[in-house]
Amino acid sequence: MRNLLLIVLCLNVAAVIAPTPLQAEKPTYVIALHGGAGGWRSLTDESRAEVEAGVHRALQAGKDILAGGGTSLDAVEATIRVLEDAPCFNSGRGAICNIDGEHWLDASIMDGRDRSAGGVTNVTNVKNPISLARLVMQRSPHVLLGGKGAERFAEVMGVEIVPQSYFHTAGSEEDLASWKRDNPSPEAKAPAAPKALVETVGCVALDQHGNLAAGTSTGGRTGKLQGRIGDSPIVGAGTYADNDTCAISGTGVGELYIRHAIAYDVSARMAYKGERLEQAMRHNLFDRLDEGTGGLIGVDHNGAAVLEFNTRAMPRGVADSSGRFEVKIER
Repeated sequence: MRNLLLIVLCLNVAAVIAPTPLQAEKPTYVIALHGGAGGWRSLTDESRAEVEAGVHRALQAGKDILAGGGTSLDAVEATIRVLEDAPCFNSGRGAICNIDGEHWLDASIMDGRDRSAGGVTNVTNVKNPISLARLVMQRSPHVLLGGKGAERFAEVMGVEIVPQSYFHTAGSEEDLASWKRDNPSPEAKAPAAPKALVETVGCVALDQHGNLAAGTSTGGRTGKLQGRIGDSPIVGAGTYADNDTCAISGTGVGELYIRHAIAYDVSARMAYKGERLEQAMRHNLFDRLDEGTGGLIGVDHNGAAVLEFNTRAMPRGVADSSGRFEVKIER
């Protein structure tokens, strides 16, 4: 009997101290980006290569910063600047035309450490709006500046100023001409939705210090009315970051993202309902938004990255400290 008790005791101790199966280590840094959710139906072999190359360059720029121990804010800004400089995306250089054939740009950035944020809207002469948005966050007492006031602040801050001609591309002019054929009286009625949502670029990142950041930049919607403001410069709509939950950047029909506070709701569902990032993002994209209206990218505080969309395609990329480096357009 005594020997039997000793055997049972030894088995119980062995069960307690037996090693658990090895789990994959959390990445020390993660970065994800998007180049706009939409149809992307007109991609030729040449234009596809251009889009993929642009995503690759931007992703590499951000990854290099994080790998070197840089901050998520620096990585997000640098990544988006590369996308803003590429004419194949609807931000910066490739911004679409508004109803008058002009280019009015929006951007925002947010720091997950303390939820500080900065945004600019309706700027017409700033080469890289994401950098101006960061200056609003760090060098002004405000969160959002628009129009002439934002441009005056840009001059004071010494950011690069460019003429409107810098933003003109054959593609944006063709899109406006097509849009006007479909909307002969856009100010007298609700204008038709764009045939292909090729809107917005964005980036989210987790750095080696455990800090999250998110940023978004856009030219808006083709044919938008003068003064229109979408979700990209608005914290909680198109951009959100909180170290306790996640960093989010959205792309799609901005009015819907504003009405539903999409970016914030993803974070809120994680905080208040205990949902995983993927659950919260899919709920917003597939339960709250209509099919064909947008996409989201996110990174949570544990390093999980999710890139999801309810449109035909969304150029996107993700990289992390494990060696992952992926670039895709369609599913």
